[in-house]
Amino acid sequence: MLAFILRGRMKIKFKLIATAAAGLEAVVGREIRNLGLECQVENGRVRFDGTVETIIETNLWLRAADRIKIVVGSFSAKTFEELFQGIFALDWENYLPLGAKFPIAKAKCVKSKLHNEPSVQAISKKAVVKKLQKHYARPEGVPLIENGAEFKIEVSILKDVATVLIDTTGFSLFKRGYRTEKGGAPIKENMAAAILLLSNWYPDKPLIDPTCGSGTFCIEAAMIGMNMAPGLHRHFAFEEWNWVDSDLVGRVRARALGQIKQDIQLDILGADIDARMVEIAKRNAEEAGVSEQIVFKQMRLQDLHTDKINGVIVSNPPYGERLLDDDAVTKLYQEMGQTFEPLKTWSKFILTSDEAFEAKFGSQADKKRKLYNGTLKVDLYQYFGQRVKRQID
Repeated sequence: MLAFILRGRMKIKFKLIATAAAGLEAVVGREIRNLGLECQVENGRVRFDGTVETIIETNLWLRAADRIKIVVGSFSAKTFEELFQGIFALDWENYLPLGAKFPIAKAKCVKSKLHNEPSVQAISKKAVVKKLQKHYARPEGVPLIENGAEFKIEVSILKDVATVLIDTTGFSLFKRGYRTEKGGAPIKENMAAAILLLSNWYPDKPLIDPTCGSGTFCIEAAMIGMNMAPGLHRHFAFEEWNWVDSDLVGRVRARALGQIKQDIQLDILGADIDARMVEIAKRNAEEAGVSEQIVFKQMRLQDLHTDKINGVIVSNPPYGERLLDDDAVTKLYQEMGQTFEPLKTWSKFILTSDEAFEAKFGSQADKKRKLYNGTLKVDLYQYFGQRVKRQID
């Protein structure tokens, strides 16, 4: 009964943002529009409006985003007093039920008069506490008990404008939940998905990852091809909130399950010279529920041959801090160029931080896109195949 009462006075419409790695904002924007939502793409984020159901759906379905956050409010804050009053004025009672945990998990100050981030966190916490004490008629000096669900609050101050957010996601969206084990420096799942969405691969084309490692590209491609929501195998922070209807969460998940294309058969090959990594990739694919869509095999890159046409090769080969021996990297890239050269109709998408990649590979990319794999600047080298019509039997 209490949960019903609390839900009844909580918000119905929300201002939301999906955060994204630099260079991937447009991909996330396209995904959001494909969910039928209008949005505005900015540096590092995409803004949109929605309901509780929107929060559930975007967490469940967005492949390239990092997190979904609620925008509680935004205001000018050039002094700590303005910060306190601005946060106190926000409608915290519509988000935080009595007993909620509400850490100020992050404060970030850029080009602002307020730049002491620990002080921003402390003052923000004090303002929220005072507002909730007033709303729930708790006397000052008596601490609020925080033993319920957690609502992580973030305060971002850019050019003296404070934006206050609540994270709905929990662990970042790249943590799909299917990785039983990973290699030394694997690509994040959402980065892999974004590269596939940036490529010219479609589920009717063959796909090969000749340096598959723990299988991330192949698994993400299989999930895209099967129309499998990437968040199906994980839990989200909002699921603990008493104003998010668990029945609604169940219905949205059930709807996503019903949209999986179980009868499709994809042509995906993942290969790696390391037999141990191939076994890890197989286990990860099994955990993700896509093992029947992917063939994994131990194979040297130089042994890659195929008579198929109009396919896509995607690779995240060892580079930079992932392999200290520069001579070995150079040799690998040269072998890549020689092995891929006969595959005229195949497009190739190769991610590396090596700025001399094109010289080592042996040809200049048709297009190059700057991205960030974590904090490491990388480039996606894109080579487009010569399109030919398939022969119809």
